[in-house]
Amino acid sequence: MPRIPRRPSEEARRGAYKPPGVDTARSRRRREDRLLALRRRNRDAGLFKRRRDEPPLLPAPVGAPSEAAAPVTDGTAPPPPPSGPSAPPPAPPGADSPRTAADSELDGLSELVEKVWSDDTSTQLEATVQFRKLLSDGKNSTMIKIIRADVLPRFAEFLSRHGLPQLQMEAAWVLTNIAASDYTMLVAECGAVPKLVDLLASPNASIKHQATWALGNIAADMPSCRETVLDHGAVTPLLAQFKEDMKVSVLRTATWALSNLCFGKLPEEVQVKPILEIISLLIHSADEKILADACWTLYYICDGVEVGVQDALDAGVCPQLVKLLMHASANILLPVITSVARISAGDDSQVQIIVENGVLPCLAQLLARNYPKVIKKQACLIVSNIAAGSKDQIQAVIDADVMNHVIVLLKTSETDIQKEAAWAISNAASGGSSDQIQYLVSRGCLEPLCNVLKYQDVDLVYTCLEGLQNILEEGEIGKQGKESATNPYAQFMLENGGLDNLEDLQDFDNDAVYRLAMKLLESYWDEEVSDDEATLPAPDAEPVVAVPEDAAQPPVLAPTTD
Repeated sequence: MPRIPRRPSEEARRGAYKPPGVDTARSRRRREDRLLALRRRNRDAGLFKRRRDEPPLLPAPVGAPSEAAAPVTDGTAPPPPPSGPSAPPPAPPGADSPRTAADSELDGLSELVEKVWSDDTSTQLEATVQFRKLLSDGKNSTMIKIIRADVLPRFAEFLSRHGLPQLQMEAAWVLTNIAASDYTMLVAECGAVPKLVDLLASPNASIKHQATWALGNIAADMPSCRETVLDHGAVTPLLAQFKEDMKVSVLRTATWALSNLCFGKLPEEVQVKPILEIISLLIHSADEKILADACWTLYYICDGVEVGVQDALDAGVCPQLVKLLMHASANILLPVITSVARISAGDDSQVQIIVENGVLPCLAQLLARNYPKVIKKQACLIVSNIAAGSKDQIQAVIDADVMNHVIVLLKTSETDIQKEAAWAISNAASGGSSDQIQYLVSRGCLEPLCNVLKYQDVDLVYTCLEGLQNILEEGEIGKQGKESATNPYAQFMLENGGLDNLEDLQDFDNDAVYRLAMKLLESYWDEEVSDDEATLPAPDAEPVVAVPEDAAQPPVLAPTTD
């Protein structure tokens, strides 16, 4: 469908439904940076790489990727410490270490090197198979010795032996497992990448699969390695594979490799629309591994391409993406909800598409049920971004009974979730209509919003103050309608500690927060501040006698109207 253009005047758009001074660019935020950093740490730790293990019997040429080698984290547990590719190789084991069969074979490594460099193709194949078997033990010491033997350029050369498919296959297998280690850069620099890209068009399905696997490992290492693969044009031949009949194991590898290629900011020359055409089909897969990698790919495109969100919506991914919010697996739900969160950070027309596709009833269930913390945080983020939109979008949030759940989380949940819930309530209060503000207050949002003023997040505190300002202005209107001398919301804040929190912001280390806090204090509690100053004793006054706590207290006087 055609891209929906933005309205010509951003100021006019904001003014149509926001009180003066509200910054919608700040209110509708993209707070996936921490989650993306977690994915980067997992990539650096090798969790995006997959070794091809030696099977117990001699293999059929193609095996499924090792599932245990690439766990999908749901973000609820800390990732393993990063082991950067540039880390220096560890020292080989000592001479007294127990010897294995692989160690014995390594004693003859120089002989294998001679065979690899021989002119006899059968000898080359025999030696390459032996190297592949040596690498199957997964030991770093074995990897280091093979790398120091300087045979990687020879294996890269074997990739071009199109008349010897078995030699191509074995060489690609060796390079795949080296690329799955901490030494991926050496594979990227030995001349293997362009030849592996050529093999993506091989008529031999097993060789094509192995080349895909190797390139996926190279792309998973670091941005420079991924850029090397992209610069050699790997995307187009990789996408061509999806149009062929593939086994599930091969489709898993291809989808995983595609997700690694899309991780991070894509160069402008990479066309994302053909990728999204494939992804829009893959997100209907019944295979969870394919589905998870397809959803992560979608998120990477939305986040790493300037018009990625609109391109994804044009590809028609939204209806299925919203349905997947109810998926039972956390490994699927995390990339799905992260993708929806990224879309929700778009403009009003983009947000409206996910609203019209039924995202809010799904969010209500995610917030009400026992889901992991990272899921609830993302759900609150989506609500806050929708609530940063028009009054109609705020009303849609209210009608779906989402705000009740958000207010409960704001009152009872742990701090991380409370902050996200506070954003949602603050955005709704700062841009809501009179009826919407009264609804929020009637559901008990005022007291927990006052508690948000204790946070040290500048943007959050400022948006909360904007919300409170809107609520207090509504209280003034209600006071005039009832011909009362008391603003009920200002009185509530006075009686429940909100005024104390507001006064503490006079020491907040941000000028904008300080000015808005002072404006509210002077507008709604000037009498209380004046009374406090009036009760301070003069220097020569007699000391004030403390009154026991259980003594009768005078009634609180209502503020005067002058």
